[in-house]
Amino acid sequence: MTELDPRTLLMAYSAGVFPMAEDKNDPRFFWVEPVNRGILPLETFHVSHSLRRVIRKNVFEVKFDTAFAKVVQNCADRKETWINRQIFEAYCTLFDLGFAHSVECWQDQELVGGLYGVCLGGAFFGESMFSKKTDASKVALCALVDRLKQSGFSLLDTQFITPHLARFGAIEIPQKEYLKLLRKALKVKADFGSEKK
Repeated sequence: MTELDPRTLLMAYSAGVFPMAEDKNDPRFFWVEPVNRGILPLETFHVSHSLRRVIRKNVFEVKFDTAFAKVVQNCADRKETWINRQIFEAYCTLFDLGFAHSVECWQDQELVGGLYGVCLGGAFFGESMFSKKTDASKVALCALVDRLKQSGFSLLDTQFITPHLARFGAIEIPQKEYLKLLRKALKVKADFGSEKK
């Protein structure tokens, strides 16, 4: 097992591989390359009418990159999680280097939902999301897609498909096809931007 340093991590993402741990208490990690890969095509992203109403009402204040470590910690604070200490620290380092980003939903100055992921070229690799209030993670996902579209990204990788993501238009494609999309996306010059404080 190699160390989970930033260079190794970025090389893995550029090759279509990502790390996971068995659980938060296992100090080890392993590399994952799914046979079928989940992606969320930006051009066919679907938002329900009810969620559009929530967004229009500004139920949540959406911010980017103001509480990255808190977002990852909330994603890890579950009964079952693949985020151990080494993975947590590795992604925080990627954030410090400008390769990882968070989307956060705030309500009454409390972090109530969000997601985080890694950027390389025109690809955003979504890692995990959490929600403490109804629709918070969904609003974060919508904000992410808006940011990616505006910033010139071409690929939103979800790794796997869940019923939650499928409702937004996520699809599953063979890893071989995914790698073709990834190679194209890595050549794109996209800028996620940041509100890091």
